[in-house]
Amino acid sequence: MVDIKKILTTAVQCKASDIHINVGLVPVMRRNTELIDMDLPVITNEDAKAMVVAMVGKDRYKQFQDQRDLDFSTTISEGHRFRVNAHYQRDTLAISFRIIPNQVLGIDDLHLPPIVKELIDLPRGLVLITGHTGSGKSTSLAAMIGEINAKYAKRIITLEDPVEYLLENEKSMIEQREIGFDCLSFASGLKHVLRQDPDIIMVGEMRDLETTSFTITAAETGHLVFSTLHTVNAPQTIERIVDIYPANQQNQIRTMLANTLQAVISQTLFKRIDQEGMIPCTEILLCTSATRNCIRENRIFEIPNIIETSRRLGMQSLDHSIAEMFFRGYIDREEAVIRSSNPNKMEKLLVEENKARFVQENAMAPV
Repeated sequence: MVDIKKILTTAVQCKASDIHINVGLVPVMRRNTELIDMDLPVITNEDAKAMVVAMVGKDRYKQFQDQRDLDFSTTISEGHRFRVNAHYQRDTLAISFRIIPNQVLGIDDLHLPPIVKELIDLPRGLVLITGHTGSGKSTSLAAMIGEINAKYAKRIITLEDPVEYLLENEKSMIEQREIGFDCLSFASGLKHVLRQDPDIIMVGEMRDLETTSFTITAAETGHLVFSTLHTVNAPQTIERIVDIYPANQQNQIRTMLANTLQAVISQTLFKRIDQEGMIPCTEILLCTSATRNCIRENRIFEIPNIIETSRRLGMQSLDHSIAEMFFRGYIDREEAVIRSSNPNKMEKLLVEENKARFVQENAMAPV
């Protein structure tokens, strides 16, 4: 039988980000976006079943058989944690692991823009971190909570599915509630969280109407709330939130969102060329009066222009972030061009003579 601990330990030693188990194949790990076959035996159905039972126990395994999907976290003896999804494909077991680093990195360590540090000083409102699956949302969110923990004496309550980074109390008092164990659902946890005297609330994901509604209400009542969405930019984020509501409530939610939203950080990961690893490029939207008016009046199409013309306030477009990371020597030119919103414009921007001008223009940006 294949030892699950050996698979996970090997992946950690190889600095992988994910591991995938499929019956009939050898284990596969993802390292710096590339899928790599591991030098281990082919997984049988009995192997996969034994792995899931070992991690969740027989009772939750029965639950998994009924629901066909199960999210949970697990730890190996060396202390490394993993976010896990067990599921079925072609009527056989499959397991996906995401490796969670032991250490919560800081905002500077992640190369996030300086304005992100200012967002943790907000007294209230909603801050959203968005991006596709695997874009580092949870890591950035943990970095922001970690910075608050080191700076302020606050009461922080998180609702996560599952709990990923284990946050130790420093100046703050932190409670981490896992969906399915400590509370039944995001909506259930949010329904009661206001009676638990929080200063800051972190919601792992705004998945549905009920969760979204409770999250915005928590921000409306004077709390600082952090959450995530699977959207790729700020305009799409706002549209997604509004569209989740029935048509007769959408004008109301636009007003509520305009009053509560403080910032949207949309990020995507790029492979580094200066060293092993990944680095985020980010779009930053801050909710100025112009932004709030656009949300309230359903002029979302104007938001990209607001971002582009408000760089001195700390906003930035994704393409601007990509160019900056390229000029710093962190990412490849070809990938920078291909993954930009306007490849032709990016191609012209990245010529060498533009580097000095780019640096000079951004030297006046707030630090």
